[in-house]
Amino acid sequence: MTKNTTTNAAQPTVRTETVGTGAGEARVTWHPAPAKKARLVLALSHGAGGGIEARDLKAVAAELPAHGVTVALVEQPWRVAGKKVAPAPKTLDVGWRGVWPALEKPALPVVSGGRSAGARVACRTAQELGAAAVLALSFPLHPPGRPEKSRADELLGAGVPTLVVQGGNDPFGKPAEFPGSTAYELVEIPYGDHGFAVPKRADIGQDEALALIVDAVVKWAGSLA
Repeated sequence: MTKNTTTNAAQPTVRTETVGTGAGEARVTWHPAPAKKARLVLALSHGAGGGIEARDLKAVAAELPAHGVTVALVEQPWRVAGKKVAPAPKTLDVGWRGVWPALEKPALPVVSGGRSAGARVACRTAQELGAAAVLALSFPLHPPGRPEKSRADELLGAGVPTLVVQGGNDPFGKPAEFPGSTAYELVEIPYGDHGFAVPKRADIGQDEALALIVDAVVKWAGSLA
């Protein structure tokens, strides 16, 4: 089922689409690039504690279409169903796999991505699904206070060009904690926590932090063309 919603004359049309998956119905909100400029699809899913209203997802979706990148914000079935607790990682992967054919319909290379748990899903399934690259926003390298519970193997195993955008004060893994590797690029957002919020005492504001995220993604996406 597809529902079209026009934002205003100065912005592209935002379209929502419900997609059946083995884990239930997912929902895709399309932020399309102009037809003549479109060269990539960037699919982004949310974390385990929130939805596609996350500040970084909204900022990327607002800016990337102007650079030829159609952004597809994906709501996992558990969110669409109104549940408050995310299911096991295997179930999240099932939902992502089920959405993938819809992401390929524009017949453009698809970059798989997400924030937090969504970033883990993108890394785990990238090679299997034929993703052109992975964008990991706030990759949860480990649970807070548990660095021994590393998830670095998921990141290192993505097998495609990967960009990690990480808050400098993320309790799920500060940039310095990430393993040295050529398997991915890492951009630090100073002072940012897991949601890229920056404290009022920081020498950058919230808008500047979001601009740093968007600029990093725009530059990286341009390198994929």
